[in-house]
Amino acid sequence: MSRPIRLQFPGALYHVTSRGDRKSLVFHDQNDRLMWLSILADVCALYNFVIHGYCQMSNHYHFVVETVDGNLAQGMQQLNGIYSQYFNRRHDLVGHVFQGRYKAILIQREAYLMEVARYVVLNPVRAGLVQAPEDWPWSSYPYLLGTYSAPPWLDVATTLQAFSSETAPAIAAYRRFVTAGIGAPNPLLNTKHQLILGDDTFVAATRQPPAADTLRAVPKLQRRALALSLADYQQQAASRDEAMNNAFRSTAYTMEQIAAFFGVSSKTVSRAIKKHRAR
Repeated sequence: MSRPIRLQFPGALYHVTSRGDRKSLVFHDQNDRLMWLSILADVCALYNFVIHGYCQMSNHYHFVVETVDGNLAQGMQQLNGIYSQYFNRRHDLVGHVFQGRYKAILIQREAYLMEVARYVVLNPVRAGLVQAPEDWPWSSYPYLLGTYSAPPWLDVATTLQAFSSETAPAIAAYRRFVTAGIGAPNPLLNTKHQLILGDDTFVAATRQPPAADTLRAVPKLQRRALALSLADYQQQAASRDEAMNNAFRSTAYTMEQIAAFFGVSSKTVSRAIKKHRAR
C-alpha cells in the first residue's frame, strides 16, 4: 500500500483559495477587504505564516502562503472563521460565508513559486476587471512594485531577489515577468492528485508513514462559535491574558478588537494567545 501524502509540514508552501457560498460575494466594499487583510495579518503573526502574494476578488480570494510551522489548517480555520463572524454580523446575515472547505495546493517552491504568485496577481486581468495588474488595488502587486511599503507579513524580498539583488532592476524585471504571464496557461493545471504542484521527485518526497497531526490537508467545515461578549470573557477569566485568549479562540473577535477593549496593543494580545498555546 502506498504511503499517504503529507500535506502539512514546516516550510510547506501552498496556493490557497476560498470562494463564497453559492458564488456569493465575500467582499461587498472596501471595509470588508480591509477587515480581511487585518485578520490575515493577525493570523500570520499568530501562526507564523508568510504570504508571498495575494489577491482579493469579489466572491473569492487567493494567496500563496509559506507555513513556517506546518500548521495551515489551524491558521485557515482562524482566518475564515473570524472573517465569517465579522461578515455575518456586519451584513446581518446567517449561515455559511464560504463554500465549504478552502482549497489548498502544495507547491514545489523552486519550480512553481514564481509562476503561481504571478497567476494570483493576474486574476483581475483574466477576469476582465482591469487592463493591467497594477490597476487592481486589492492584491500584493503594488507592494512588489514598491508603490507602497509592504506589511510585515508580506514577503516581497524573496520574489524580487529572484530577479536581481538591486531593487530597481529587480522591480523592472518582475514587472516584465508578470506582463509576460498575461494569456499564459494556468500553472495550477499541472496539479497532481488534485493536491500537489511539483515534479515526481517532489510528490515522492511528500510521502511518509501516517501521522494524525500531519495528514490533514484541509480543515473540517468552518465552525461558527457562539461567542460571549468581551465583557463576559473578562469577567469569567482568572486573568486578563486568559480572557484575551478565550475571546480570540471564539473566532468572533480580531486582535485589534480585543486590544481596543482591554486597552492594550495587538502585540500584547498576540503574546497572550501564544503563551496559552504553549501550555
